[in-house]
Amino acid sequence: MNAPLLYMINGLILSIFLAAAAFTVSAQTLDKKSITLDGARAVIAGAKAYAKANNAPGGVIAVVDDGGNLVALERLDGTFTAGANISVGKAKTAVMFKRPTKFFEDVIKNGRTSMVALPDFTPLQGGVPIMVDRQIIGGVGVSGAASAAQDEELAIAGSASLNGEKSSPVAFFDSKSVSDAFAKGSVLSGGANGQNYMVHASRREKAGLAEVHDLDTDIIYVLDGAATIVTGGKATDVKNVEQNEHRGTSIDGGETRQLKKGDILIVPNGTPHWFKQVDGTFLYYVVKVR
Repeated sequence: MNAPLLYMINGLILSIFLAAAAFTVSAQTLDKKSITLDGARAVIAGAKAYAKANNAPGGVIAVVDDGGNLVALERLDGTFTAGANISVGKAKTAVMFKRPTKFFEDVIKNGRTSMVALPDFTPLQGGVPIMVDRQIIGGVGVSGAASAAQDEELAIAGSASLNGEKSSPVAFFDSKSVSDAFAKGSVLSGGANGQNYMVHASRREKAGLAEVHDLDTDIIYVLDGAATIVTGGKATDVKNVEQNEHRGTSIDGGETRQLKKGDILIVPNGTPHWFKQVDGTFLYYVVKVR
């Protein structure tokens, strides 16, 4: 047999061997997904949005990967310091045992108290697995909200925000509900369950403070009345009223517009805006998009 032909046969045999070896390794392993830092931040953002929309007084939100290792944690203002360790424990328990932690709290309440002896085990409501494509990729735990039930609600909202799940039904508001909302000026919908929007039924009867939203873009639709608004420029005497929200006494520079019924104004996030003058009662929808 000549040398070129021998080399060809040996190369073919080697290729077959490598392909067989690769198939064997593939059959013996699984492709696993795990949550990333960006994913963990998305979960925390979803839980925080739900907390804000439902006036949750505080909470610590912890996200772990599929091995129970901490990826990200955020403590909301006003939460007790022990909440951090508890929220991590809830998240780890949800991942390691592949169930919401409320399941184990209920089991223990029903008499199986020996479970509390398990290592790295926090059987307190407020931890849920995070699933993508029916595979657990991590867990989220919340501690320090108004109640254990609300801890779990925040955790579920955070998990749903990563999955892109629609965890809330279609919202409908009859005309009386809308009128009542405009009568006092209030939030109609949004911000809960990881939603990236809010709808305000807004009412003004006098000038307000200059506002700057770091994250929210305001889409304003005037329903009735007239007002003078200034956008852009620089807000003066600015104070932080809450995270990512700032207020000032007025605006230097900027562009002045007259708003009337039927007008629409879009104010991008980070842009100062100020209702400088309001003529009578001014009613307008604000859709906040984050």
